[in-house]
Amino acid sequence: MSIKDIRLFGDPVLRTTALEVVDFDKELRVLVKDLQDTMTAAPGSGLAAPQIGVGLRVFTYAVDDVVGHLVNPVLELSEEEQCGPEGCLSIPGLAYDTRRALTVVARGQNMWGEPVLLEGSDVLARCVQHETDHLDGILFVDRLDTEARKAAMRAIREADWFGENRPDVRLSPHATFGRAI
Repeated sequence: MSIKDIRLFGDPVLRTTALEVVDFDKELRVLVKDLQDTMTAAPGSGLAAPQIGVGLRVFTYAVDDVVGHLVNPVLELSEEEQCGPEGCLSIPGLAYDTRRALTVVARGQNMWGEPVLLEGSDVLARCVQHETDHLDGILFVDRLDTEARKAAMRAIREADWFGENRPDVRLSPHATFGRAI
């Protein structure tokens, strides 16, 4: 198992748009395994690469019996919405009702570069949208209404973990050409 440190609210990597994966190589497969191991150990229902300091468009998910990963996701969202509790491994201990599309169709690739089509509703749709937001530098608290967002930000500032030291940014030979993110 390769469990990585999860980046916490305030870490700049969580606000940075992740780069598209262009190399479907051994390093990508190791990244997917690291994401799966870290998500399972946390435990969580999803984890995006930026949450472990890697600025690539990859996430893993485990909702009920649906387990997998998605590389370079592109989403189609339903107009019908849901509102329900949502939390985040990068904002530990907090959950707020968040509005999301009820269903999602996600297209992308697996770690081998093969096409993937993932369709989901309810919790799976929420998870896919949440993790894709991470790839765009968006956190679920950004989607809260004004009052809930104020309450969430207050709770974050008061959390024991807020302001803890952040681990080093991981280097990647992918589209960053070896530069830190």
